[in-house]
Amino acid sequence: MVEFIDGGVTTPEGFKATGVHSGVKYRSLDLGLLRSEVPASAFVGYTSNKVKAAPVQVMMRENSPTLTAVVINSGNANALTGRRGIEDAMTMKEVAAAELNIDPVQVGVMSTGLIGRFMDMHKVRFGISKAAGELGVGRKYDNLLAEAIMTTDTIKKECAVRVRLSDGTMVYIGAISKGSGMIAPHMKVLHGTTLSLVTTDAKLSPAFRPKWQQILDDTMNMVSVDGDQSTNDTCILMANGMAKGACADDDPLFMEALKAVMTKIARTIAIDGEGATKLIEVNVRGAKDETEARKAVKQIINSPLVKSAIFGSDPNYGRIMMALGNSGVEFNLEEVRLVIKGGEMEVPILDAGAPVFQEERSVEAVRMAMDNKEVTIVLDLAVGEAEATGWGCDLTYDYVRINAEYST
Repeated sequence: MVEFIDGGVTTPEGFKATGVHSGVKYRSLDLGLLRSEVPASAFVGYTSNKVKAAPVQVMMRENSPTLTAVVINSGNANALTGRRGIEDAMTMKEVAAAELNIDPVQVGVMSTGLIGRFMDMHKVRFGISKAAGELGVGRKYDNLLAEAIMTTDTIKKECAVRVRLSDGTMVYIGAISKGSGMIAPHMKVLHGTTLSLVTTDAKLSPAFRPKWQQILDDTMNMVSVDGDQSTNDTCILMANGMAKGACADDDPLFMEALKAVMTKIARTIAIDGEGATKLIEVNVRGAKDETEARKAVKQIINSPLVKSAIFGSDPNYGRIMMALGNSGVEFNLEEVRLVIKGGEMEVPILDAGAPVFQEERSVEAVRMAMDNKEVTIVLDLAVGEAEATGWGCDLTYDYVRINAEYST
């Protein structure tokens, strides 16, 4: 059984972390460091945006199968910074490696913040040196790292679980993430921003890579705040094997636990979308295949008209069907079923392609369901058995304000 516990990235055995103020930001913590006592098998998902930040380019080029540490800075994305940006990303790895007495190839690097600004490496070097001397274990250090990687985030995004695997080994999984705007991840293994670190003391082999991609596709890649994919999206899973159990590649309990962690992180990112007041969950069922189900979910979540309707609790379900119609997926309009859920309410909207209600009182029931912090849209396409779920947020006045003022 998967059990959520109070914890973070240092909950699994053998991991230490911290966050410090280097001076890149005026006052806030702005540089984080994570270290494993032993080299950990590394599984990394990167942005599919063709404009890739310098840290992403460096990580993809090296493609190390193991990592011992990861250094992260916020306040500067180190994107669109040319040759100098690549050199600065490499320097971050080299400075961290020297401080920790490890090979630079064993250091991952991630950055988030403003695009098109050169790094102040004097400050970054100072921050890395400071962080290397302050690594620790426990909730204090989890929280320091969580705070250090935040940009427009309003809440820390972290969680931890424990699960007893099939061979009897108790393993832990911890995760931390940041992300609030410029979020529509499409991260591929080996191929505002979401940066995520996932740690586990389970043992995993390189053969786990396709399963990590599947989990990313089902969770992080099903989040969208604004439909814009960042230049910096990176998600790193580190498995150091210090729980001493058998390889967990094919253990369904480990897969269940890892998916639970990544789903919780995905939902937290969605609810903390810039200016968001509501979490939107979209569940598409009865699709021809999984690809079509995911495509329909993303089309609905990304629709500005749907997002605006959810913000105003406006029961204009035609906007949902408009988005579905624009998705290009196959559906049977004469059999489509649409339900909206919110709080304790579950209101059928369409059944067999026709409205369930017409009366004003029934319209008010839909409005009441939508007037909740979490709104779920369930849509049955009636052409198959596949389904997918994704998460987004409403579109508010504050989203425009935040992004109109971001660089100033």
